[in-house]
Amino acid sequence: MSRPIIAILRGITPADALEVADALIQAGIDRIEVPLNSPDPFESIALMAKRFGETALIGAGTVLTVDDVRRVADVGGKLIVSPNADAAVIAETKALGLASFPGVFTATECFAAIAAGADGLKIFPASMAGPSGIKALKAVLPPDVPVFAVGGAGADNFAEWIAAGANGFGIGTALYRPGDSVETVASAAKRTVDAWDEAQA
Repeated sequence: MSRPIIAILRGITPADALEVADALIQAGIDRIEVPLNSPDPFESIALMAKRFGETALIGAGTVLTVDDVRRVADVGGKLIVSPNADAAVIAETKALGLASFPGVFTATECFAAIAAGADGLKIFPASMAGPSGIKALKAVLPPDVPVFAVGGAGADNFAEWIAAGANGFGIGTALYRPGDSVETVASAAKRTVDAWDEAQA
C-alpha cells in the first residue's frame, strides 16, 4: 500500500542512493525526492529512476529553475518539488508530464500554484503555519488538491496534522541523514509508516 509520504534524501550520494531507496520502498514509502543541493543529485535520481521507476515516484527537490526541471526529466525523474511556487517551473513540469509539488505558505501562493497547474501543494515551512494554519487554508482550497505538510510534521504528530486536513507529508531528517546506514533508514521508515497507518486507524 502506498502512503502519501515523500522521503526527502538531502545529502544522499549516488553510492548510497539505490540501497537507501530500496529500504524506503520495502518499508512502504514509494515517493522519493533528491534535493538538487545534494552531491551529484542527477546521478542519484538517474540510478533510482532506472531501478525503481516502475514501482516508485522518483524525482527532485529544491527545484528552482526550468532548466533543472528539464534535467530531472532527462534522467527519468517524474516528481518535481520546490521550496517556492514559480509559475514557469510548474508549467514546464506539467508540459513534460511530471508531478508538480511547489512550496507555498499563503492562500495567495496556493491559488497561484493551482492556477499554474500544480498537482499538489507543499506547505513549507509547515512548522510556522501549524495545524491551525493548514486547517484555515483547507477551508478555502479545492478539496481535490492534496496538501502536504513539510517541516515540523512527522511520526510523533501525524494525527494532529491529519485532523487539520493535511493529506500527506514530506519527511527529511527523520528518515535520512547523510551517513545513515541502510539499517537505520529501514528502521526509521518502518516507524514512519507504522505511525501513518496508526494515525489512519
